[in-house]
Amino acid sequence: MNPTTTNLSASIEFYILLSCVLFTIGALGVLVRRNMIVLLMCIELMLNAVNLLLVAFSTYYGQGDAQIFVFFIIVVAAAEATVGLSILIMAYRNNKSTDVGLFKTLKD
Repeated sequence: MNPTTTNLSASIEFYILLSCVLFTIGALGVLVRRNMIVLLMCIELMLNAVNLLLVAFSTYYGQGDAQIFVFFIIVVAAAEATVGLSILIMAYRNNKSTDVGLFKTLKD
């Protein structure tokens, strides 16, 4: 076997496991942390775990439909991050904190 043509592709089980681990880390971060910046990063981590799984299955089955769907998920995630960060900046300017509990005081 020629060393320059080695097959380094991972099996679908690796991608499923990696996606589950990333999604679990993101879900635990959303449930445990109180910092809004960390919450936004954990939500992005969960979205990227789903994107990884969609691309893995799309490649595994040889269809490109899911990869187009992943592109739209990335666009929506970018818009979500933009809106979330702008709300966070305005809340920080008013309250000097990024704690999630301060958003309860915004109702009043």
